[in-house]
Amino acid sequence: MNVLFSFKQLRTLLAMLAMMIFSFPDAVADAPSLIIKDLGEGHCLVQINTNQRYLLLPVEEVMPDVRVSMIVNNKEVKAADVRLAVNRVDYFVPLDLSGYTGKNVLLKFKLGSNDPVRGKLSAVCCKEMKLADTFDTGNREKFRPTYHFSPLYGWMNDPNGMVYKDGEYHLFYQYNPYGSKWGNMSWGHAISKDLVNWQHLPVAIAPDALGTIFSGSAVVDTDNTAGFGAGAIIAIYTQNSDRQVQSIAYSTDNGRTFTCYENNPVLTSDARDFRDPKVFWHKETRRWIMILAVGQEMQIFSSPNLKDWTYESSFGEGQGAHGGVWECPDLFELPVEGTNEKKWVLLCNLNPGGPFGGSATQYFVGTFNGKEFVNESPSKTKWMDWGKDHYATVTWSDAPDNRRIAIAWMSNWQYANDVPTSQYRSPNSVPRDLGLFTVGGETYLQSAPSPELQKLRDISKKRSFRVNGTRTVKEMIPVNEGAYEIELSIKNLHADVIGFRLYNDKGEEVDMQYDMKENRFSMDRRKSGDVGFNENFPALTWTAVESGKNELKLHLFVDKSSVEAFGDGGRFAMTNQVFPSEPYNHIDFYSKGGAYKVDSFIVYRLKQ
Repeated sequence: MNVLFSFKQLRTLLAMLAMMIFSFPDAVADAPSLIIKDLGEGHCLVQINTNQRYLLLPVEEVMPDVRVSMIVNNKEVKAADVRLAVNRVDYFVPLDLSGYTGKNVLLKFKLGSNDPVRGKLSAVCCKEMKLADTFDTGNREKFRPTYHFSPLYGWMNDPNGMVYKDGEYHLFYQYNPYGSKWGNMSWGHAISKDLVNWQHLPVAIAPDALGTIFSGSAVVDTDNTAGFGAGAIIAIYTQNSDRQVQSIAYSTDNGRTFTCYENNPVLTSDARDFRDPKVFWHKETRRWIMILAVGQEMQIFSSPNLKDWTYESSFGEGQGAHGGVWECPDLFELPVEGTNEKKWVLLCNLNPGGPFGGSATQYFVGTFNGKEFVNESPSKTKWMDWGKDHYATVTWSDAPDNRRIAIAWMSNWQYANDVPTSQYRSPNSVPRDLGLFTVGGETYLQSAPSPELQKLRDISKKRSFRVNGTRTVKEMIPVNEGAYEIELSIKNLHADVIGFRLYNDKGEEVDMQYDMKENRFSMDRRKSGDVGFNENFPALTWTAVESGKNELKLHLFVDKSSVEAFGDGGRFAMTNQVFPSEPYNHIDFYSKGGAYKVDSFIVYRLKQ
């Protein structure tokens, strides 16, 4: 049968067809892209079909970890432990979906077993998880530091893989991208050209079938000894599962992406604590040297190619402090101030067993011949920092001008998971340039603030005055928001105690003093603000200072949640966290038993 259409009828038919065609995508868009199914007894399945980048997972910190498996094409492509919200949302963490655009993604998890609330889709996480193209990393924490490095969000502990290449300082770090308590250990990553301004980059190395990614180091393989390419950055790290093994990964794009070596692990042991490799090139023997923490000793290995390792020696028995497990070693050579001599320094981080409880960094000075380290003072224990919050200290490889620059995790395992922040947890210390000096025939490590920090200085104010009793400076600097630097030069005029107290209008304070009779410097944070979140946090820390010195120099770096003190150019250092309800805007100088003169009191406001 022939059917004839008038022009008007044909135009109407084409319009209807066009409406059907162009309305179809809207119908697809209206289809649910996030479907949550209750499988009973707390088991949940989330079906995702979207081009959006993130699934935002709601977190409630008091909840136990829930294992979340991400499945694509019937294979698990990612897994993480997340404290999924049941009663309230403390914050969100992003699950990155960008690599799976156009694919069906499944999430599988179990909220709980016997708890009737957690075992139901009525849990908050099932109602609040959502898809998004962006994730807000804007600062929502009053204690987030202004100029100390901290992660955009999530948990951070040990600095890792620190290496300098092509004008960039690389800082990797122990990172949990799925919560602000310890877990899901990965290598976070940031870069800087000046040690002050940092650019955050994506996670560099994530857990795989061999385990989570614990601490380690990175080197530039200039001569292509490993065969991954001349100038490749090679990361050497511990993988943790039932046992700890050492693995490597390589980057040929200046650290932007890493490929795990297909024949990992490269070093194994039957020791339970076998971790934190620090690797460097030893030019005298033309080999790579690895120093590794094994229980309560350090083991030294050598390799021609970063893949095949030979045991050389052990160090530690009968040396230094042994109150806990040894961790995060470093081994490097430094010049001795005022001489033509060089000596080797072995950093050894210890947890617990620090001088004021919990974790701390000890060190040894001696010789290294490519096989063995020998401590020149086996009867002495030396601490790098005399505060509560300076741990996992390691140095940058290949820093320019033969500098040895260190940075530390600014926290303590006694309370790191409890500090009163939630968007993130833990910053790093300021970077410090290291050297050696000698007093009374004994060689010590010097930690001075790196000169790049002077770039942070904004406005300043200088004063000088005499103190006999109390001298108050109510406003140290205009518009003080809690980030500042103080340089003090003091001449003692027979005072027994030279003291100064940072405080705010709430009566919160950090009290520091030189006891000239006892020859010691102390810092008291017991009234510093919020100290009640853990019984180990309130503390008075102290260190011995050189006797007979009447001219004192003290350098303080104060941030919104920390105070770092450096005495006499870094001959002692003391790092403590603080959590005041408002900044310390005032300072009292006080004396006991006599007077002293403040030759110079300079306060710099520090910018971000």
